[in-house]
Amino acid sequence: MGEMDQIEDGRATDTAPSALETMVVHLQHLLGDAVSSADISGGQIILRTTSPALITLLTSLRDDVVASFNQLTDLTAVDYPDRPERFEMVYQLLSMKNNMRLRILMPVDEGQTAPSVVGLFNSANWAEREVWDMFGIFFAGHPDLRRLLTDYGFEGHPLRKDFPLTGHVEVRYDDTLRRVVNEPVSLVQEFRDFDFLSPWEGMQGQIDAGSADKVGKGE
Repeated sequence: MGEMDQIEDGRATDTAPSALETMVVHLQHLLGDAVSSADISGGQIILRTTSPALITLLTSLRDDVVASFNQLTDLTAVDYPDRPERFEMVYQLLSMKNNMRLRILMPVDEGQTAPSVVGLFNSANWAEREVWDMFGIFFAGHPDLRRLLTDYGFEGHPLRKDFPLTGHVEVRYDDTLRRVVNEPVSLVQEFRDFDFLSPWEGMQGQIDAGSADKVGKGE
């Protein structure tokens, strides 16, 4: 092999598509209009889709013998109050066959339902319950959509950006009634005492105060 052939071979190797890039091309052909965009970021594939296309997209990713994204490792949501479609669902998939991770992003507006994917992945059951509890996103077709982390009668959804830091109610044990009671939060935010000093900063203040006292006493 001559020197020119070696250079050309080296260039071909440098410009060869990576496994992720090859997979993206395959997914674009496989999924078609079900995907609005496909990118690579942080060593994983990022797909964007819409609610009507979600089930078709996930089914294709799971059942395709080349892709084999057959594990749903995580499912959550993010609240963007300033966006026209307030929430963004996040689905994290894993292909053990290809050693690849894939993230699906899907916008959901406030009051809009999202399709449940429990029928495709059993691991979505409690994850969708958590998203319903924390964000208030309703999943159509979920077999048992109940709150998961908060108590019965809880008001609001704690991971929404407009949820108050102190909540709406407080829970305490009443000695007179001998039971747990829910009451409106009585803690006023402006009267809370926040100490942002680290222990070392606080200790330095005490040392400085002690030194000043010694100087004043003439020690």
